[in-house]
Amino acid sequence: MSIKKRELLLVDGYNIIGAWLHLRKLRDIDFEKARTDLIEAMAEYQAVTGREVTIVFDAHMRYGRESKAKQSRIAVIYTKENETADEWIERRAHELVDDRLVTLFVATNDFTEQWVIFGQGALRVPAAELLKDWKQAQQLIDQERSALEQDRSNRKTIDLTPDVRARLEEIRRRK
Repeated sequence: MSIKKRELLLVDGYNIIGAWLHLRKLRDIDFEKARTDLIEAMAEYQAVTGREVTIVFDAHMRYGRESKAKQSRIAVIYTKENETADEWIERRAHELVDDRLVTLFVATNDFTEQWVIFGQGALRVPAAELLKDWKQAQQLIDQERSALEQDRSNRKTIDLTPDVRARLEEIRRRK
């Protein structure tokens, strides 16, 4: 019996926002929208790849304890006060290093962070690669959506009034 390994992707949220041009521009206009758009992008990525995604944000404009939430089926972590996303990710990678049932990926453009997590056994995903994979996921979702719409438009239906529908049902039941 073969046991399928879980694939986890930890995303350094603000690092990816800063690395993806469209999110970086949006961040300068609407910080919250940039975060929301990243979460939505990762939800699409997760739906297509099957990898469990956790986005980690530094405790920016938040004080106190770490907070965890689910948004669009994505785990969203805000680190505790004075803890960076890098530190949180390193700690989580260390916790998972001996788990043989998990393949861990970390998305960041921070070169030092890439080498630290790589040394702990995680696989690094540069921001450009994650962007490319997300765009491919979007294309697959769009193709699937188009196929569903095409299927719906190919259906041949006749709109019948309720009394005609009832009469036809009565005829069908007599047979």
